[in-house]
Amino acid sequence: MPVPNQAARAAALRCELERHGHAYYVLDAPTIPDAEYDKLFRELQAIEAEHPDLLTPDSPTQRVGGKPLPEFSPVRHVVPMLSIRTETDTEASGAIAFDGRVRRELGLTDVDPSLEYAAELKFDGLAINLRYEHGVLVQAATRGDGETGEDVTQNVRTIHCIPLRLTGDAPPVLEVRGEAYMSRPDFERYNEKQRTLGAATLVNPRNGAAGSIRQLDPALAARRPLSFYAYGLGETRDWNLPETHAGVLDALAAFGLPVCEHRAVVQGAEGLVAFHARIREARDSLPFDIDGVVYKVNSLVLQQQLGFVTREPRWAVAHKYPAEEALTTVESIEVQVGRTGAITPVARLAPVFVGGVTVTNATLHNEDEVKRKDVRIGDTVIVRRAGDVIPEVVSVVLEKRPAKDLFGGEPLHPAFELPKTCPVCGSTVEKPEDEAIARCTGGLFCPAQRKQALLHFAGRRAMDIEGLGDKIVEQLVDKGIVETPADLYALDMAAVANLDRMAEKSAANLLAAIAKSRETTLARFIFGLGIRNVGEATAKDLARHFGKLDALLAADENSLLQVSDVGPIVAASIVRFFAEPHNREVVEALRAAGVTWAEGEPAAVVSSSIAGKTFVLTGTLPTLTRDEAKDMIEALGAKVAGSVSKKTDYVVAGSEAGSKLEKAQQLGLTILDEAQFMELIGS
Repeated sequence: MPVPNQAARAAALRCELERHGHAYYVLDAPTIPDAEYDKLFRELQAIEAEHPDLLTPDSPTQRVGGKPLPEFSPVRHVVPMLSIRTETDTEASGAIAFDGRVRRELGLTDVDPSLEYAAELKFDGLAINLRYEHGVLVQAATRGDGETGEDVTQNVRTIHCIPLRLTGDAPPVLEVRGEAYMSRPDFERYNEKQRTLGAATLVNPRNGAAGSIRQLDPALAARRPLSFYAYGLGETRDWNLPETHAGVLDALAAFGLPVCEHRAVVQGAEGLVAFHARIREARDSLPFDIDGVVYKVNSLVLQQQLGFVTREPRWAVAHKYPAEEALTTVESIEVQVGRTGAITPVARLAPVFVGGVTVTNATLHNEDEVKRKDVRIGDTVIVRRAGDVIPEVVSVVLEKRPAKDLFGGEPLHPAFELPKTCPVCGSTVEKPEDEAIARCTGGLFCPAQRKQALLHFAGRRAMDIEGLGDKIVEQLVDKGIVETPADLYALDMAAVANLDRMAEKSAANLLAAIAKSRETTLARFIFGLGIRNVGEATAKDLARHFGKLDALLAADENSLLQVSDVGPIVAASIVRFFAEPHNREVVEALRAAGVTWAEGEPAAVVSSSIAGKTFVLTGTLPTLTRDEAKDMIEALGAKVAGSVSKKTDYVVAGSEAGSKLEKAQQLGLTILDEAQFMELIGS
């Protein structure tokens, strides 16, 4: 039991060390010499070692890193960490376009006053969510997929500028979003030290930040010099929010969180353009990397009114700067096959340093782009890191193109030709006339598409194999256990139980889910095949129209065009899919594995009061799930769309309906609650 004066001394040391740390790491204004800080730190360590019950989560001694972790635990974000739209126009017109979009969404005219925006930097690091409860840091998580991230609390504790305890009157729960980054001076110092030790160096500051945060050994993370800037909020409880985004940042700074000084509140498009230009001039002098600036509507009320579109806020945009460029030569041109079968030409380059990294490959996007730019082996090309992330070939320096003889004339290398067959599986490569992307047609068979095909096949609206997620599919494919969806039905306990982190009960549940999926519907089966351009609604239309799978397999384009909502593009996709022998083989293997459904005669044309109508579902209905309502609508020959337009016939709205309901009201559409909807379909 510690004596009272030791407890008081420990508390005083914690406060003093945190104050000195904030002055050093956040304010860049040291208040005591390093030796004096170290002396106070060692005194606190000694007290905590003698009296472990005095150790608190917010103690500065907890920044040195804990025990190595076997893996990162998943963290479900209470408020999703969504990305913001990137404005690809890097000139002033990009800022003007954003202001115009916002004004149109708000219904403002030219005579209405300018909008107020918060403008800040777009940091080049790793997005982090900090959760404070009653002022104490209790958890830190990465963005992940936006819904679920990874628990990196131990590593984030090693970032000295992040307070372990907030100052002032903090709310019960405050989640702070921001960016972990590595400054250029810290990056150079770290690499110089590593070179002296003969150890591995970091490629660039961004990779250094991301790699440090995701180190399973916090002691290694603690040796990496990281910083942090706060730029937004996640979940909050019992906190009176400021009225503006700028006010939020001011409040976070008052809590002791680091907030970048390079921010401003500006008026209208003119203010955005001026900020973009000012930061562009100062970019090279900043001590950290940025890849653009961010504009946000300052009023939180207006932010809420503007809402989101496709999981991106309408009220914010990232405005990038022109990417860096360099000259290099093309050593070869190969093609890559993506997870969806897209064939992408890739230039293999003589290594060149661009935008902070050594680039050896660059995308050529598609066959049309290669021909338009006329990129050939041996060419000298301008390479750009598009969006500061994906390197691309911008253009060819034609005067440096190698020729067959010293005096010029015919080029040494021929023009690029797209391969006729997939380099991975040998299936036919096809490129529809109206599409830019060529694709491998072996969707169910092609190893490059294997993981995506399996995940789609197992999806909730397809075969609904619960428990067959990314990690399991990745292992099944990488270990060569599963090659096509049909192989899932040959899995046994021995194969599944040997997968990483797969307990016996989980393995049994997965096998039961696979077995259960053998009995399905023809519509689910068709959708599960992953035929390009065939969504869930189209799969239902095909099942209703043909009744039997064999009838669909035998259908030509003319027959398919008789199906409701099937046009020439969809019909051609279906014919191409089933014309590929490899896909036919997998379909037959699935039938041989016992996948069955009730087959019957083609369904009669649905005749109902809503047949052919278009519905939009929004909000939470009292008793029906979204899927149940959708099934009811489609069973009566109507369609369900994802967005509201003038072509929408009915909007079915539940609680928390949001922007779709507002747009429906603006357009004067028919809006139904659940009771009215049930009455309509009952009639």
